[in-house]
Amino acid sequence: MEGENSSIEKGLLLIRKEESANTTPFLVFTTFIIVSASFSFGVALGHTAGTMASIMEDLDLSITQFSVFGSLLTFGGMIGALFSATIADSFGCKMTLWITEVFCISGWLAIALAKNIIWLDLGRFFVGIGVGLLSYVVPVYIAEITPKTVRGTFTFSNQLLQNCGVATAYYLGNFMSWRIIALIGILPCLIQLVGLFFVPESPRWLAKEGRDEECEVVLQKLRGDEADIVKETQEILISVEASANISMRSLFKKKYTHQLTIGIGLMLLQQLSGSAGLGYYTGSVFDLAGFPSRIGMTVLSIVVVPKAILGLILVERWGRRPLLMASAFGLCLGCISLALAFGLKGVPGVNVNVTPTLAFIGIMTFVMMFAAGLGALPWIIMSEIFPMDMKVVAGSLVSITNWFTGWIVSYCFNFMLLWSPTGTFIIFATISGATVVFAWCLVPETRGLTLEEIQRRAN
Repeated sequence: MEGENSSIEKGLLLIRKEESANTTPFLVFTTFIIVSASFSFGVALGHTAGTMASIMEDLDLSITQFSVFGSLLTFGGMIGALFSATIADSFGCKMTLWITEVFCISGWLAIALAKNIIWLDLGRFFVGIGVGLLSYVVPVYIAEITPKTVRGTFTFSNQLLQNCGVATAYYLGNFMSWRIIALIGILPCLIQLVGLFFVPESPRWLAKEGRDEECEVVLQKLRGDEADIVKETQEILISVEASANISMRSLFKKKYTHQLTIGIGLMLLQQLSGSAGLGYYTGSVFDLAGFPSRIGMTVLSIVVVPKAILGLILVERWGRRPLLMASAFGLCLGCISLALAFGLKGVPGVNVNVTPTLAFIGIMTFVMMFAAGLGALPWIIMSEIFPMDMKVVAGSLVSITNWFTGWIVSYCFNFMLLWSPTGTFIIFATISGATVVFAWCLVPETRGLTLEEIQRRAN
């Protein structure tokens, strides 16, 4: 009996030791620096939502010109995504983030100082390139430095910082100049620019470059001095040695079909659910429904961050797949509420308060459920399911898919509302419902597995 108790105590001691090694102060600091510029990403996403009227008035823009301006973030993101994986593979994640800051800072300055539409569009395009690079590098960087027990939570912090940026832009857009908000977008970029001098490169990238000793030193520093990293180091080195970057043509071989279908499918469904359009033009949807946009944007700025925190907690407790399905189902309900709101607008016998009330409920549901799951999970899953040999080409392809689809949706959104608000949200509700089915049928659960274990299961 005493021997059995002793074994249990030793087992518990090992578990506690492993858990303490999982979240070292240096790992937390490194993750914070990596995700800090995601706040700027969020400001970019929310910048047009509450400032549409003031930007159009100050620079005398038409609805078409403003739609082009709004969509240039996603067009620039597509360009950044095109090169993100290649740059990260060639020069490392740290150097890629430094390049990102050049584009983001110069872009925000161009927007803040813009005297005409040319500089405004150029600035939005440059910020788009920067966040396009960020969107791939940040989740991959975090996934490669964190242990399996906290990988989902730490990677989800990227979405949390994005939502903090969105909330800031939503709130400040009610009373602050759009030029000042653009300058605020620079601040987290400066934090990351300096902080990158004090964080390590990804140990997996170091191993790929043949810098095995540095890989081991960095991994020990991230896990803590007392952590046993021998097994993890060996798994990384074996995985890297067994992989060699494949060509784009080889990517479409049968052995990669499942991972590619999941990666591209999730990115398409995330954007086709209407997230980019509703995120960029939330204020105009409130106005169209007859709900005071200032009140709506203020409430959204308050609730969007707690919802992202909830997602950060649930991603390791529920797992990726259940959270993804719950989030997509919430988006579907939000879109149905919006479709009903506009479908009942002006109908004889229907109370005039029904449309703004349903629209408010629909927008709140959509934005909160997106923040809690579908906003981050496609990127988290993408960073986990692709092995080293296909990460460069597959990562580029799925990132381009996301940004290209987002560009189309963000440009067409205002015109779709002019066509039919009810029809627009019925389309988005249908796609959100399809996301639930897609996740149920195809998406694997990756919680609690190392990247190497995920890759072995996929093969």
